[in-house]
Amino acid sequence: MTDVDPNLGRRLSNRYDLVSLLGYGSMGRVYEARDMLLGGVPVAVKFLSQTLLNNRMRQRFEREAMTCALLGQRSIHIVRVTDYGVNEDEIPYYVMECLKGQNLSEIASRQSLTIPRFLSLIRQICLGLQCAHQGILIEQEVCPIIHRDIKPSNILIVQDESLGELAKILDFGIAKLLQEDAGATNCFMGTLPYSSPEQMEGRELDPRSDIYSLGIMMFQLLSGKMPLHVDTHTFGGWYKAHHHQMPRSFQSVNADLKIPKVLESLIMSCLEKSPGDRPQSVVEILKALEPLEQRFGTGRQIGQRIGEALSKVQVTPHQPTDRISGSTKGVCALATWPKTMPIADIVFPNLIKTDEGHQATLWVMLPHDEIQKRASCTRYNQFLFLEAPHPMMLWLTVLYSTLAGPKWMPSYLDLKSPQGQQIARVLCNTGEYKILLFSQENPNRCASMLTSTIADPQRRLMQVWISTSQLSNTTSHASLSKNILKAELEKLKPKVLMKLESIYNTVDQDLSG
Repeated sequence: MTDVDPNLGRRLSNRYDLVSLLGYGSMGRVYEARDMLLGGVPVAVKFLSQTLLNNRMRQRFEREAMTCALLGQRSIHIVRVTDYGVNEDEIPYYVMECLKGQNLSEIASRQSLTIPRFLSLIRQICLGLQCAHQGILIEQEVCPIIHRDIKPSNILIVQDESLGELAKILDFGIAKLLQEDAGATNCFMGTLPYSSPEQMEGRELDPRSDIYSLGIMMFQLLSGKMPLHVDTHTFGGWYKAHHHQMPRSFQSVNADLKIPKVLESLIMSCLEKSPGDRPQSVVEILKALEPLEQRFGTGRQIGQRIGEALSKVQVTPHQPTDRISGSTKGVCALATWPKTMPIADIVFPNLIKTDEGHQATLWVMLPHDEIQKRASCTRYNQFLFLEAPHPMMLWLTVLYSTLAGPKWMPSYLDLKSPQGQQIARVLCNTGEYKILLFSQENPNRCASMLTSTIADPQRRLMQVWISTSQLSNTTSHASLSKNILKAELEKLKPKVLMKLESIYNTVDQDLSG
């Protein structure tokens, strides 16, 4: 008969009902719980594996937990911590977002990763590490955060309906916390096969230690084998391996494995014994991955991701008139086509200032007859995001009517530029935008104005995209990202059109009936 877990069924801190055990390891146990203060929202609660024996340790834990919480707000690739505390037995815990997925250890145990999938996940992990290594401002001091336990089981892979596979790093700062608490007993905290030589020595660590662990993990994910081998799984055995054993080559562990030489060299450089011989920052790794992603990664995967996003069409059927505030209406009435823009069938985004604040607008020029045909139309919008090779958002609007068919109005926002970020923020905050229609025959005044609303899930995603873009160091290849989005949109237009026609016909029947 198995022992009953005493935590199951209890309420923690008069708030979290512990429902089931999700997993356990050297760091502690993780439970699925319900946050009763928020109406039973699912969360994950992690109890650390040892008690807090004094106030100094309690303060250190609170600092580390707060740091994890701040990191999770800055990067979508770090699991978000929402609360922390200590139970009646002085065992520390922290509360995280509850995510459904698998860790990389479970995924890699079934089969080695393909090159495109590997590149996508490693880039995301690097973005999370980059955010941590850059540091968090705490009490007017920038505190760089070293993970100290990068390994496949600490990387959670979840499915995002727009971004596809999303990698999230677990347990930031916890290894350091436990190691300092165990310092008096000379206890090593970490995972032996993934620990850097300097970590085995108990030295003060910097980002290059995480890079070494990342190199071990990258080798394993591609080959299914570890680059180092020991006869006995002991501290002494791994100490010798990390300090003196040369890493095996990919060919030696699998002669049939085809790894690009550039990628193999990058991974081997991460496995150098001396920190000074490794890449000195995660930024260097991200730069080295860029040409590989262009060759193997983004272009082959983005079509599927965009296709799935486009299948969830946001439609505003038949709205012949718009209620707008006087201040917005006044600005639109005074709007004239910019002299810097050609008199042609084009579309561009713009911000206009009203008494109520900034308003996002889409300026469109069409022949007068076409504007007349679209006085009553179905409106569709979708926002798609491409993180690599350059953060770019496609802002797609379609006006559809049986008289004129679809009018495709794509606009592209560079989310590394201040203007692109500002427009995206306004769209996210207001949840709507105005479509200003100008006729080619009389561009001196706005001929018509429509309103298009943005679905709440899209607004939440947009906020994530803005944050992701701010953390990205990519400063090139904007045109490549734009061209990828353009090409994939062309492939998917027939699918969107079928959806619009189906919805439009249904609406017609309802209205006429």
